[in-house]
Amino acid sequence: MTDTATANPVHDFIAKAVADHPVVLFMKGEPEQPKCGFSAVVVQILDHLGANFVGVDVLQSDALREGIKSYSEWPTIPQLYVKGEFVGGADIVREMFQSGELKGLLEDQGLLTA
Repeated sequence: MTDTATANPVHDFIAKAVADHPVVLFMKGEPEQPKCGFSAVVVQILDHLGANFVGVDVLQSDALREGIKSYSEWPTIPQLYVKGEFVGGADIVREMFQSGELKGLLEDQGLLTA
């Protein structure tokens, strides 16, 4: 008999990445070489703020690319997580950066060095 709440290995991988790293960006490509403009924008913002973050390339597998969407219940990539909480995609991150809210969030969490 199978348990209907069987663990989803992709969700487990995502949850571990989010738990293990204070700032995680699920993106297309890698921080040094983004493979989409939206991912590049978020990388530039995080770099500009001086945030240490881990990039996870969702293009490494279809399961991961689809899994991150179901994990967050958010349909687009990139996706930014700070201290385990989903922050948003490129548009939300850009708006938060422009308003100063993203810098405040990262500072409040002790993730930026002054």
